[in-house]
Amino acid sequence: MLAKLSENAFNDKDWVFEIKWDGYRAIADLRHKEPLFYSRNGISFLSKFERVTRDFARQKHHMILDGEIVAYDHKGKPSFQLLQQIGDTPSLSLVYQVFDILWLNGHSTEELPLIQRKELLKEALVETETIVYCDHIPEKGIAFFNQMKKMKLEGMIAKRADSPYIENQRTSDWLKIKFTNTDEAIICGFTEPRGSRQGFGALILGKYIDQKLTYCGHTGTGFNKNSLQELYKKLQKLTVRISPFEIIPKTNMPVTWITPELVCEIKYSEITKDGIFRHPVFIIIREDKEPEEIKSLLKNSQNEKSKGMKTKTTSRKKETSEKETELILNKHHVKLTHQDKVYFPKDGITKGDVISYYQSVADYILPYLKNRPLSLNRFPNGIEEQGFYQKDAGDHIPDWIKTTKVYSESNDKYIDYIYCNNQATLAYLNNLGCIDFNPWNSSLPDLEHPDYLVLDLDPSSKNTFDEVIETALQVNEVLQSITVKGYCKTSGSTGIHIYIPMGGKYEFDQVKDFAHILMKQVNEKLPKITTLERSLQKRDNKKIYLDYLQNRTGQTLASAYSIRPKQGASVSMPLEWNELKPGLKPTDFNIDNALDRIKEKGDLFKPVLAKGIDMIKALDTMQNIE
Repeated sequence: MLAKLSENAFNDKDWVFEIKWDGYRAIADLRHKEPLFYSRNGISFLSKFERVTRDFARQKHHMILDGEIVAYDHKGKPSFQLLQQIGDTPSLSLVYQVFDILWLNGHSTEELPLIQRKELLKEALVETETIVYCDHIPEKGIAFFNQMKKMKLEGMIAKRADSPYIENQRTSDWLKIKFTNTDEAIICGFTEPRGSRQGFGALILGKYIDQKLTYCGHTGTGFNKNSLQELYKKLQKLTVRISPFEIIPKTNMPVTWITPELVCEIKYSEITKDGIFRHPVFIIIREDKEPEEIKSLLKNSQNEKSKGMKTKTTSRKKETSEKETELILNKHHVKLTHQDKVYFPKDGITKGDVISYYQSVADYILPYLKNRPLSLNRFPNGIEEQGFYQKDAGDHIPDWIKTTKVYSESNDKYIDYIYCNNQATLAYLNNLGCIDFNPWNSSLPDLEHPDYLVLDLDPSSKNTFDEVIETALQVNEVLQSITVKGYCKTSGSTGIHIYIPMGGKYEFDQVKDFAHILMKQVNEKLPKITTLERSLQKRDNKKIYLDYLQNRTGQTLASAYSIRPKQGASVSMPLEWNELKPGLKPTDFNIDNALDRIKEKGDLFKPVLAKGIDMIKALDTMQNIE
């Protein structure tokens, strides 16, 4: 789980506060006889930090731990530079600061509230000289932040006390608050040195903006003689002839370009409106960070796009002329507020536009939401601000909103889920900031038996959409071989979802096992571009994950015809199999053209909610083929 950057410390009784350690984030998997200990990008730490890993043998429970490896200087202050020099300093003071537990004695703890996870962790962890429980303080974040500042530490982490653990996502439930402006950037080239300087003059820095590598400044300070020479050796091994930037920046000295693989940490005074670091100073190479992670919140060509946004917003406001209004839908009064609030800044799409879209497709989307508990993915301030998931309806919903209580074993309590059966509820949820709708696979009154099976083709950042299409077509071949009909749709993001009607005849575990068998066959046919490995740390980052685990109780995916909180306001769109061809893009279907397409094609997904297949017969057919 990752933390979002936040500017100011705060006090809040629903939050806890921890030290922001200046070290390597590390996962310790102690479920088996031989431990695993690895970085965020899957690099093993077992031999590098042997003094820590030796103490894993002293742990009494089977666990997966999350924490940070910290090195301390002679004054007892965390030092990232020393951590990187561990090979040269074998006697270095090292501690694995453990702040979370993801699994304990056969059970995932990820859905438990953070505060419960930390209580379990404190009881389960055997503290040693090198493995320590990372404590926290509740509520009083400002005083804690000031104390961290006095101690000259890096900052603090604020965590919502009731937050679940969401793997590999940067959510607003965890916030990092720093004292100084530091950031990561990708090294994309270096200039020739001037005067008596050896090696290179300055590093050319970049970040990903809208998936394009974009120049964000250069730095020639922060090096000593040794660090400059060591880095120069690394740079020479990565030189290329062509600039990795689409728009090549101007420099004062000739540039040698490199493959953009190295990530460095810098400190800076401010960031200009164009996204350029002012007065950047090199701190260190970050071997624990991948270049793909280094993204900017700023957007390309901001001046041009802000002009375009104004024009587009003005034209859309004709459709949503009032800031606040009240609709009567299904005999209920629905108050709609701040309809001119921009939800998609780059596209000028407002809250009012989102509400209008869902009302226009209500007849098509409601069958896929009806009687299904919803995970609400809320973006009350638009897609570029912090969003959050909400399951529990809370106490302030209108009495006409339908809810159902579902017992959660992980939380040991009943959760009051909203379900959406009419246009009034649709508009009410949109007004809360729900841009996409994520329903369960099963529906009331029987939540134990799913209505359909889902195969989720989830690509890595290095896969093309054409490869996703190739994989989907392979899934269809497998299904045709056992005379099963599947129905596909774009995810609206980067993947494809394939649904098989089950008719509520089988339990979740049976459906999940059948999905696993299907995905195994697809993986056998396409081993070079697909994987069944769930763990991000172990997974090949050039392969499409064949996710069959979406077929578990409480799992959700974006509904057909749902807008996605992505630039362009793409829509999860059902397709005919013959439409799956190279060149198709998920962004081809969006808020502006979805309704016209649905009217032209009709509801292609309707059979998903029909009678369902005979799974036993399909398995028999599969066995006979083998």
